[in-house]
Amino acid sequence: MRLKNKNILVTAAGQGIGHAAVMAMAAEGATVWATDVNPELLKSYASVANVHTAVLDVMNKDAIHKQVALIPRIDALFNCAGVVHGGTILQATDTDWEFAFNLNARAQFWMIQAVLPKMLSQGGGSIINMASVCSSVRGLPNRFIYGASKAAVIGLTKSVAADYVTKGIRCNAICPGTVETPSLHDRINAEADPVQARKNFIARQPMGRLAQAHEIAPIIVFLASDEAIFATGNAYMVDGGMTI
Repeated sequence: MRLKNKNILVTAAGQGIGHAAVMAMAAEGATVWATDVNPELLKSYASVANVHTAVLDVMNKDAIHKQVALIPRIDALFNCAGVVHGGTILQATDTDWEFAFNLNARAQFWMIQAVLPKMLSQGGGSIINMASVCSSVRGLPNRFIYGASKAAVIGLTKSVAADYVTKGIRCNAICPGTVETPSLHDRINAEADPVQARKNFIARQPMGRLAQAHEIAPIIVFLASDEAIFATGNAYMVDGGMTI
């Protein structure tokens, strides 16, 4: 029980990596507050012990602060909410750019700003941000807006880590490769040739397959636990060899 007696807040917990992380952390003894903008997706936790659910729009700063105020102690935060935009810089629109940076970066800024005072008063805490291998780590074709916004997440992560390294706060990012999630399925099905699109996603993974959400969860559990007490300011690749 590596997370026994820890309270953890997770965004975008309704499906995909967020859901896998909640289940893994609850199994390790944590009390988890699973939040999502879609209340229907949170119904899957109805019979899961130690998991509280709440509807939360991370694009609403007031809603974030109200939710954080309801949680007596927050030992870890997993900022999972995000969006993927396709296309090159010539295909990018101001609207898509604004939405991506608001959800992928500003929402994390708001979440951290809300939980940090509570963590500081407790004497410490762990912040885990969802970045991507497609970021400042590696450029991928047709991911201009996404890569730029996830690069911002890595910069945000390192800045928070540097500012609070002496205060018991750890801030790290995870950088997955391509993961089998409902979000990925939606993007594949939106392509003119979904079968070929799926093959293309698999082809860029050196292991020859997509990651499963539950394969990303262990690094999140580790970073939330005291086992990672000396780890901060890092961007952890969980990419199936994309950055070898």
